[in-house]
This record gives sequence, C-alpha cells and structure tokens, in this order.
Amino acid sequence: MPRFLTLIRIDEKNAPAEGPSPELMERMGKLLEEITKAGVMLDTAGLTPTSDGSRVTWEGGQLSVTDGPFTESKEVIGGYSISQCKDKAEAIEWTKRFLSLHEDYWTITAEVRQIAED
Repeated sequence: MPRFLTLIRIDEKNAPAEGPSPELMERMGKLLEEITKAGVMLDTAGLTPTSDGSRVTWEGGQLSVTDGPFTESKEVIGGYSISQCKDKAEAIEWTKRFLSLHEDYWTITAEVRQIAED
C-alpha cells in the first residue's frame, strides 16, 4: 500500500499564541487513535515555531544558515503525518477529517503527497 506525507501549513502570525485549545487537542487525540487503530497512521507530530528553526540553503555553490523566525513566510509547516492508505483519495479523506476538527479561526492548508517508493 502506498504511503503519503501530509504537510500541515498554518499562518503562524494568525494562529493562537497559546496553540491549540484543550478541546481541539482532545478531538485530535480521538481521531489519531481511530486512524492508528485502522492501521493507517505511521507517524505524526506538530513542529515548534519557526523562531526555533533554522534554514540551510545551497545556492551558487555556497552553504548558508539562517536562524528563524522567517518573517517573509506567510505559511509555515506546523506539523506532518505519514500514513499508509489504499490510495490518495483515502489519504485526502483522513486529512479532511483532521482539518475539520479545528475551530473556525484557524487557517490551515494541508498538502498530501505520495512518498516515492523504489
């Protein structure tokens, strides 16, 4: 069965400073338990803010490292999941269920991509 990487993109400037609400965390926990029991979820995690990150760039034969925050970024990767689904449609359905758990004030985009296998 194919594996899929889902990147959760958030607008870090408009996300709640305190992070997800306790109610959202509870809803996410229940869904993640369901996805795991279904044998779909392989790995998932949220990420720390961009202020804790660094970017390593290769350009013109030179390496550079830039520490966050990255003010030019509108959307940042806030989390990810790796799932094993029968097809992309199933991966998208699980992703839609995850996104719909969030309160209306969240702005989230999820990118679902199949992982290339040898």
